[in-house]
Amino acid sequence: MYLDVNGNRYEIVIVRKDNRNTYIRVKEDLKVYVTTNKRVSNKYIEKLIDDNYSNIVSMINRALRKKERNDKCMILGNEVDVVSFSLQSKPELYNNKFYVKDINKLDKYIKDYAFVIFEERLKIMYDKFVEKIPYPKLKIRKMTTRWGVNNRRDNSITLNIELIRMDIKYLDYVIVHELSHFIHFDHSKAFWELVSKYCPNCKQIRKEMRE
Repeated sequence: MYLDVNGNRYEIVIVRKDNRNTYIRVKEDLKVYVTTNKRVSNKYIEKLIDDNYSNIVSMINRALRKKERNDKCMILGNEVDVVSFSLQSKPELYNNKFYVKDINKLDKYIKDYAFVIFEERLKIMYDKFVEKIPYPKLKIRKMTTRWGVNNRRDNSITLNIELIRMDIKYLDYVIVHELSHFIHFDHSKAFWELVSKYCPNCKQIRKEMRE
């Protein structure tokens, strides 16, 4: 089964399980995954695909943009050239060039560099808060559905490594979002008012991050 979008064909992969609901996702391989119950017919799935065509196209476009970013070396929203220099002790960004010791370890160097930048931005955003909150332990990992996670049990926040590829305004917003959860552990009106206090354009940023 395939889906035609703008002259391109995308494979539809049907995954049947014992779950009650049906979910449609587009993954990094640009395939449309339909996870549904074992008893659901192909005819029902075809209708579901037709009814959700525009949403699926949006998901495909997001996946394409993400793939395009991943195919390039993006640091803080800019495409950079990677330069291998044997005497380079730690990764460094200078004049749109990313200097590393061994280009074969690029992913590791990007994570190392991200940790430094994320720590710097965390301190800057934390210092803006007049509310009393703990200074969190920073964790970084790749996440597929979340930009950040707040864990009040160990006073930590986890940031998605993919944020290092994006403009710094998105990183700052996610940090403010997670810091605000130390006061409001929900997405209530009070929570969003607090986020807006330290990130006035948060609504626009959220919209851009969903595109």
